[in-house]
Amino acid sequence: MTMQIFAMISQFILGLSFIVGIHELGHLLFAKLFGMRVDSYMIGFPPKLFWFKWGETEYGLGAIPLGGSVKIAGMIDESLDTAHISEEPKPWEFRSKPAWQRLIVTLGGVICNIISGMIIYISLTFLLGDTYLPKDEVNKYGIVPNVLGASLGFQEGDKVLNINGKDFTKFSDITEPRILLQAGAYYMIERNGQVMRIDIPADILEKLAEFQDQKAFIAPRMPFVIGGIQQGSGAQQAGLQPGDQIIEIAGQKTPYFHQLQAILAEHAAEQVDIAYMRKGLLQHTTGQVDQAGKLGFCPKMLLYYEKQAYTLGQSLLLGPQRAFEVIKINVLGLLKVVTGKVSASKSLSGPIGIAQIFGRQFDWVHFWSVTGFLTMVLAFTNLLPIPALDGGHAVLIFFEMITGRRLSDKFLERMQKIGLAILLMLIGYAIFNDLYKLF
Repeated sequence: MTMQIFAMISQFILGLSFIVGIHELGHLLFAKLFGMRVDSYMIGFPPKLFWFKWGETEYGLGAIPLGGSVKIAGMIDESLDTAHISEEPKPWEFRSKPAWQRLIVTLGGVICNIISGMIIYISLTFLLGDTYLPKDEVNKYGIVPNVLGASLGFQEGDKVLNINGKDFTKFSDITEPRILLQAGAYYMIERNGQVMRIDIPADILEKLAEFQDQKAFIAPRMPFVIGGIQQGSGAQQAGLQPGDQIIEIAGQKTPYFHQLQAILAEHAAEQVDIAYMRKGLLQHTTGQVDQAGKLGFCPKMLLYYEKQAYTLGQSLLLGPQRAFEVIKINVLGLLKVVTGKVSASKSLSGPIGIAQIFGRQFDWVHFWSVTGFLTMVLAFTNLLPIPALDGGHAVLIFFEMITGRRLSDKFLERMQKIGLAILLMLIGYAIFNDLYKLF
């Protein structure tokens, strides 16, 4: 358990440091490009663990890995350093530069996050391709709902025909957030030869959070054979071998793996009769189910997964589409929260919730998938027109560019204070929300 928590925390720190470091680097690079003096570049918050000075800029690493900062001379930022306000603007200061340059510097972090997010998605697409369950393969056997799926109206054996009247190819499409967040979304299913409609409620994501199942509310029914045997297990003592197909446990049929799991759970710590097929022959044995309701074997699922590889050219097109899909999903999710269709408390996560997304086992593919996702989320969040965020600063500069009126430093200082107060309240609420969900 200790190693699992360490893996989760270390991934969180590494991923967040990468995302924040890229974001702040964007501000720094564009500031230097336009001749602005950058006093410091920091990943994390003080106290400082490590720092050095190169040229005019101090680079450092903070002990609290929950953000970062770049201090640009003449810019009113989260440090609220206003000592320069009473002085005449210097040529190297942010405030002395034209509005278009200040706008680019302000959005530099978002620009770099978007670029890095696209690179991550392009790389994952090119190196891994796609592995998925085709719709037709799942519909050979139908689906099995969990408690939430059953409450929506699904039944075991249902076959999903289309989503919102449109055909689909991948089983994972059924539970894609872009589908679930659409207004008036629905499924057409086949049940015992009859076609039926199941509507997706507007608060489906909130329901997913309530059921502690962020991935799916239905799963494919899985025919299976034994894939591997655990040493000293009830399966080994019963004489079962890889390739055997269990067809009956304790007198109950087990064509699908979820049925086997349910029957074994009912007979935990008991001796059970087992009927199985081996090389076309029906055989019988008995086996001991352990206290956890397991026989001690790994299943090999008998569903065919499609594999799709992509060329570099295809990845260059598909990767950015997948990256911007994250922003689209966040826009739709925010609209649901603003309109009251989804509870903010069940959709907002703080550092604990984010760390849990990384998981308790280190896997580079999963790590970069989560990091790419969070990179695009951060880009979207920073574009929100909230004072103290990049989007809030950008709105004020846009106002100046449109009206030709330069906003005073005193006004910018007040807006920054208001924005910081809003952000601190949101952060505090998110952390409280994390702790509430945890305990």
